[in-house]
Amino acid sequence: MTNAEIHEFLEKAIGENNVMLFMKGTPEEPRCGFSLRTSGALNELDVRYAALDVLPDPRIREELSAISGWPTIPQLFIDGELVGGCDIVMEMYETGELAEKLGVEMPEGKEPAAPEVELPAQSGPIPLENRLD
Repeated sequence: MTNAEIHEFLEKAIGENNVMLFMKGTPEEPRCGFSLRTSGALNELDVRYAALDVLPDPRIREELSAISGWPTIPQLFIDGELVGGCDIVMEMYETGELAEKLGVEMPEGKEPAAPEVELPAQSGPIPLENRLD
């Protein structure tokens, strides 16, 4: 894919999905704590959303930042509009603003607070061969 094709694909994904999350990893296997927390907030609200892993190709992240003007991942879009990254999403979750923006109610018996999420178990460091010498 060319950069232009990636850019077009990302714009289409944002436009076609009411709730679009660009993250490191997937909701089932997040690859960073920020992506874990952001997808966890959406999961707690039981909202349907699309997610795209930005890690397979660095151009995805480059083109996404060109579209949004936002440098970090994750990035959450609602109705084609950038909401923000993890800190903004978590603040909105805690105040109930995220549920309101999504048109859903906070789950029964839940106070608006950061959802409890656990990092997936790590299997240890990945060995790398030093080829810098």
